[in-house]
Amino acid sequence: MYVWVVFGLSVAVAIAIDLGVFHRRARAISLRAALIETAAWIALSLAFNAWVYFSRGHEAGLQFLTGYVVEKSLSVDNIFVFVVIFRALGVPAASQHKVLYSGVVGALAMRGLFVAAGVQLLHHFRPVLFLFGAILLFTGFRMLYPGAREVEPERNWLVRTVRRAVPITKEFHGDAFFVRRERRWNATPLFLALIAVEAMDIVFAVDSVPAVLAITRDTFVAYSSNVFAILGLRAMYFGLAGILPRFRFLHAGLAAILIFVGSKMIVAEKWAISTEISLAVIGTILAATIAASFVWPAAKRATGR
Repeated sequence: MYVWVVFGLSVAVAIAIDLGVFHRRARAISLRAALIETAAWIALSLAFNAWVYFSRGHEAGLQFLTGYVVEKSLSVDNIFVFVVIFRALGVPAASQHKVLYSGVVGALAMRGLFVAAGVQLLHHFRPVLFLFGAILLFTGFRMLYPGAREVEPERNWLVRTVRRAVPITKEFHGDAFFVRRERRWNATPLFLALIAVEAMDIVFAVDSVPAVLAITRDTFVAYSSNVFAILGLRAMYFGLAGILPRFRFLHAGLAAILIFVGSKMIVAEKWAISTEISLAVIGTILAATIAASFVWPAAKRATGR
């Protein structure tokens, strides 16, 4: 029980410091500040990983690290989606941080439910291994096709439902989600952006939770590694959103990770793959993806001059 208390306090204090000290006012985040914050979240995650290693043992520590690397890698795909959502809805740069952090509560709750349900299913219904593995394989192969991850926020069913149910202003009102007009509350486009981000978090949870459950069946390790990856994602968005398109082979690398993890889950009953081997394979895929992107960069578009 104490591990959950330590985990909860660590996350609560980190979020309180981040929001209460560094982001008290809505403002656009510079690249330098975003990279520093990203490094700080990664350092905090690794420090927590060290605590897990010494308090829960070698295997738990290695599983946390592997789960964190997998979730962190897959969360990069979220950044592309967030960029599309903010551009499509015209969200001002100064208000984007509030949308991302307001979505944290929903994302943490959703991941918690998914992880808890997934662990229980795996304990009581072993064939679900093949279902989870199939989901990861399908998602991995689907990512290899151009345009497979295209997002149209305005067509999302949840966004459309909110539009029909709640009056929405045409313009933004600072970082407010709701404003009072003519004696009734109206949602702002910023609230629509929040709904779109939450909807995509649900979609990504379907991919990421089975992936981490292929690494570990320990509820604490699976959930905590997910949480630290999610918390760091918000800062990473502002640091990497502008440069990620340069990594032309990134989607292929993420697809390969999902295919490997899905395959591992399917064959686990007969051929168990150790956590050390999993971490080495995932690390190699990421390193190869990044190196290939630098060696064979995307061709620049003709300027017409």
